[in-house]
Amino acid sequence: MKFRYLLFAIACFFTLPVHAELEININGAMREPMPIAIPKIASQSGAFGQLFGIGMYASKIRSVVMADLERSGLFRIIDESSYIEDLDSINERPNFNDWKAIKSDALLQSAISETENGKLKVEFRLWDVMASTQLQGQSFTTTKENWRRLAHMIADNIYERLTGEKGYFDTRIVYVSESGPATRRVKRLALMDQDGENHKFLTSGASMALTPRFSPNMQKVTYISFVNDNPKVYILDIETGKQELLGNFPGMTFAPVFSPDSSKVLLSFAAKGNTEIYEMDLNKKSTRQITKHPAIDTSPSYSPDGEKIVFNSDRGGNQQLYVMDSDGSNVERISFGNGRYATPVWSPRGDYIAFTKMANGEFYIGVMHPDGTGERIIASGYLVEGPTWSPNGRVLMYFKQDRSSGSRAAPVKLYTIDVTGYNERMVVTPAEASDPAWSPLLP
Repeated sequence: MKFRYLLFAIACFFTLPVHAELEININGAMREPMPIAIPKIASQSGAFGQLFGIGMYASKIRSVVMADLERSGLFRIIDESSYIEDLDSINERPNFNDWKAIKSDALLQSAISETENGKLKVEFRLWDVMASTQLQGQSFTTTKENWRRLAHMIADNIYERLTGEKGYFDTRIVYVSESGPATRRVKRLALMDQDGENHKFLTSGASMALTPRFSPNMQKVTYISFVNDNPKVYILDIETGKQELLGNFPGMTFAPVFSPDSSKVLLSFAAKGNTEIYEMDLNKKSTRQITKHPAIDTSPSYSPDGEKIVFNSDRGGNQQLYVMDSDGSNVERISFGNGRYATPVWSPRGDYIAFTKMANGEFYIGVMHPDGTGERIIASGYLVEGPTWSPNGRVLMYFKQDRSSGSRAAPVKLYTIDVTGYNERMVVTPAEASDPAWSPLLP
């Protein structure tokens, strides 16, 4: 399966102020979403084009931009029925009093046109309404078939300008799609945009696929596939569809995870009845043992700089989280709360470790600092598990199952939530879904 990367022409074409007057402070407690007005994208195509030409793309791009920003929980899109002014040209300076009257903090002004070679060109200006100043202006040019990625990139630009952090909308999710009865469960890899669109299956379902994990800097995925009940570890290149067998590791409990530079993977498997963590060098195809303890050591995750590894182990009597140097030295326990801890994942920013916690018959998704301080529960339920970070470290995705109310088990679904514990949202998938993994920003 081949994935075509996009070639965008991007240009900054307006003078920016030295200091931005408008910015969302996303640190600390959750605040009210910023009200932002997003008028219709001005089109130069005329009435016919509005229905069948670039006007159609203008409507779709605007819808995706609004959905991305609203879904983040940081923005409130002001209803266009309250708009006073119509902006028919990208070169028309807004009447800021009209936008102040509807209590808009920010305003997105945009226009779309078709180039001589049939590509889409979208220009936008982002305005600080109260200060009547422009915050940003850019132009994007791409093929018509790539309109959705263009929309995500515009949303990322707005998000970054108003929050000071990189966006996460131009990304994808790989996950395990589940179907069939509990006794004959079909589990295969699936891929989609972070908003659930452009869905496709990566494996047929003939062999069970588990625990996919994205490379931090490439569009590659590592996962386990059970062939004749024998677990095999693969690396799949999503762009080319090429699949590489890493090896057969009998007794493995978790799929490998990439190092920050994608040159190595961590994995855990049982050797002589004891489960330890190993590191494989992908270039040399050599493997070295990292942990050496009679307890079960599993689910490792690198720190963003590759210097540390977090993992869970029952060496203290039950499952807890530990941090060690990447060579296996200086092991320190970091979790001390009630219950058992599992599936730790280091944030791309390095400030938090997300985890699954099991206590008092419930499951929880939580975060803590790498030294174990500041533990916070951000989601809970009958079953919540498998957290994965957005590439900017702001949002978590995980899978969730409610308690069954009848003879059939409740469906397993994907959810996102802000790191503050607010704004939980379900991600719609064609079938049941588990074990999500978030991609880096697309190249």
